[in-house]
Amino acid sequence: MKKVYFIIPMISVFLLLIFSCNNDDGGDTITVELLDRGEEAISATEDIEEFLETHFYNYEEFENPPAGFDFIIKFDTIDGDNELKIPLIEQVSSKTVKDRIEDDLTYTLYYLKVIQGEGDETTFPDIATVSYEGMFLDDRVLFDGSVTPIIFDLTQLINGLQDALIEFNGSTGFITNPDGTVSFEDYGVGAVFIPSGLGYFANPPPTGSIPSYSQLIFTFQLYLVEVGDQDGDGVISIIEDLNGNGIEEDDDTDEDFIPNYADIDDDGDGRLTRDEIEIDANGNVTFPDVDGDGIPDYLDPDS
Repeated sequence: MKKVYFIIPMISVFLLLIFSCNNDDGGDTITVELLDRGEEAISATEDIEEFLETHFYNYEEFENPPAGFDFIIKFDTIDGDNELKIPLIEQVSSKTVKDRIEDDLTYTLYYLKVIQGEGDETTFPDIATVSYEGMFLDDRVLFDGSVTPIIFDLTQLINGLQDALIEFNGSTGFITNPDGTVSFEDYGVGAVFIPSGLGYFANPPPTGSIPSYSQLIFTFQLYLVEVGDQDGDGVISIIEDLNGNGIEEDDDTDEDFIPNYADIDDDGDGRLTRDEIEIDANGNVTFPDVDGDGIPDYLDPDS
């Protein structure tokens, strides 16, 4: 992959795709019919699969990049001059993803892996530097995006985007150039087709630009990946996924409705998690078990 040059704002920003709030600003009340999640999942999958069968992406440009190619995925309809293009349905990958509300509901999440990336692997609670575009499935109209790399906490993204990004790797590194730009090589490039149940469902952001029950597409370039420790307690968040299911919200040792990855006192014993672990001069972490019951102190309220 050719180099790409950017000036990176080294701050975490919270854009449209992060928030999902009610309209509580004192304005007019917006009433949305609450649909059955299972029935909506079926409808959403039908919409997405129809799109994948009737559209293609600019794969020929990726196969033979022209001079100055930006490595941005673009979609178009298979019709007319494009009638012989390969449909997306023959090029996407898919995986089964759990609904975060109903335990027995799953989705087939389709994602397009154009370039894997040759750098660090991504896990669900990482901090990632990406550029992206968000668009509606039905008309491909953009509602959000950034060509400049943005730093995101993956635990704050909508689930469908989070679930797709972990299938990609970041770049092999970057170089800061004399003019202040940064160049990346061999980074991940992909897209994901998100059913509403893994997006905003009936509760989109209060801006009004995303309707309820919208199926969404995100295209992205994944540049850098950093291990997340969202609560700063010294235990990286991937370790705080105690049941190993790749979902950060459902591990809550002290049942205080604060998941462990965001809880500075995981076992609720009044001692901070950071004070119940040991970190050496090289940053290596060990987990004492004072009472020898097989439960590390930071998860054991009796120790």
